[in-house]
Amino acid sequence: MKLTEMTIPEGLPIDGYGPGFFRIGGEVREGGALVALGRIEGWAGPEDEAPLMALAGRVDILLIGTGPTLVPLPNRLQSRLEAAGLGVELMSSPSAARSYNVLLAEGRRIAVALVPMPAPEA
Repeated sequence: MKLTEMTIPEGLPIDGYGPGFFRIGGEVREGGALVALGRIEGWAGPEDEAPLMALAGRVDILLIGTGPTLVPLPNRLQSRLEAAGLGVELMSSPSAARSYNVLLAEGRRIAVALVPMPAPEA
């Protein structure tokens, strides 16, 4: 099978993740991360809604990775984000990272907010 390298037009691809971290654009970031508009910011999770609301009008799609499993957002946050004009998709953090890379490669106006994966249980 022939493999083709993915080309990212603009933005920071998510290169990998592990317990408590993400590797974004070659840089390791501990904890949660918000990747949008060619920048990486720390993100404290769904309770940290101000940076998400600030994306309204600047991106079309906001993927939210809720950790290892899909978890609903608190306090009707998804409804407020959608009312602000953001297309919001919730999924596990690994799925959100993969989907973000595909949509970024397509040149979409995309952002992703990611809750880190927990350490494996011993």
